[in-house]
Amino acid sequence: MDGEANGAVAVGIVGATGYTGLTLVRLLKRHPRVQVAWMTSESAAGRRLAEVAPVLDEDVLVPWEEVTLTGREVVFCCLPHGAAMEVVQQAYAAGCRVIDLSADFRLPQPETYARWYGVAHRAPELLSHAVYGLPEVYRETIRGARLVANPGCYPTSVNLALYPLARAGVLSPHIIVDSKSGVSGAGRKPKLTTHFVEANENLSPYNIGYTHRHIAEMERVLGDVGRDWTPVITFSPHLLPVNRGILSTIYVTLREPLSPEEVHALYTQTYRDAAFVRVLPLGQVATLRHTQHTNLCVIGLTPVRERQWIITSSIDNLLKGAAGQAVQNMNLMLGWDERTGLLHLGA
Repeated sequence: MDGEANGAVAVGIVGATGYTGLTLVRLLKRHPRVQVAWMTSESAAGRRLAEVAPVLDEDVLVPWEEVTLTGREVVFCCLPHGAAMEVVQQAYAAGCRVIDLSADFRLPQPETYARWYGVAHRAPELLSHAVYGLPEVYRETIRGARLVANPGCYPTSVNLALYPLARAGVLSPHIIVDSKSGVSGAGRKPKLTTHFVEANENLSPYNIGYTHRHIAEMERVLGDVGRDWTPVITFSPHLLPVNRGILSTIYVTLREPLSPEEVHALYTQTYRDAAFVRVLPLGQVATLRHTQHTNLCVIGLTPVRERQWIITSSIDNLLKGAAGQAVQNMNLMLGWDERTGLLHLGA
C-alpha cells in the first residue's frame, strides 16, 4: 500500500507481533492521517497478522530484509534492545523518520549504554541525533526530529511524577521509587517468571536496588532539568499479577518547606497544557484504574510531614509507557496536534 496515494503518511512497524507492536497496529489503523504500509515479523513472516495474534487484521507480515524504504515513511521499531540498532541505522540512512521503542537510543553516551546494557553500542554516531521522546519535557526538540527514542515505561511514570519538583529546584536528591508493573511489561515471549502459575496471586520484586536499567533514564531526565544536583535513586520494581498498568509510589523530601497548596499549584501549572497528564486533588491517590487503556499519566500528591511527600503516578505501560506515547511523538514530529489519533484514549 502506498500511504501517500490518499494523502496519508505511510508508516511501517518493525516487530508487529509483540504486545507493543500489536498495540501500535491498533492505534495506527484508526489514526486519521496515516496508513500502515507494511509490518514486519521475523518469526511469522509470510503469515497474516490474524494468524498469530487475536486481531482481525489480514495484512501479511514481511521480513525486514524485504522492506523497500522510500525515505517518506515513519518507521516504528518495536524490537528488543540490541536488535534495534541496525534497523534504526538503515531507516535513518534512507531518510525516514524513526521512532525507536527499544532502549538503544535513550542514553546519550555510548559508555553509559554499555554500562547498563552490557554490550557496546553499534551505532554511536546516531546518539547525538536522537531526541528523548518524553513530550511533556522535550516537546520542542521532538518537533521536527528525525530520530526519537521512545522512553521506557517505568521512567515515564517516574519522570513525569518528579519533573515539576526537579525543574523548580526544590527536590532533594535522595529518591525512593517503588513501582509495580503488569505482566505485559515483560513482553510476549514466554518466560518462567511470567508463567501464569508463577505470577498469579503473587507479587515479586526484581532487579531491586541500583540494578534496573531504567534507572539510567530517570537519572538522565531528572539530571537534565534539575538545578545543581545529581539524583540518587533507589528503585524497586515489582511484577504485579495484572495484564497491564504501572503504579509508581515515590518517596521524596523537599529542600525547603512548601505548603500542600503550593506543591499542588506547582504541578497543575507545570501540566496545564499537557494533554495526557492529570493531577488529582490533594490527598487523592493514583491507581491503575485511572489509566488502564488510556494514554494518560495520573499523579497523586500526598503530604506526609513538613518537607516529606509521597507521590503516586499511574500509566498504562502499553500506551503512555510505549505505543501511545510513540504515536504522540509521531504527531509532534510531523507538526500535528499531539492528540491526533489518541483522543479516544483520554485527551
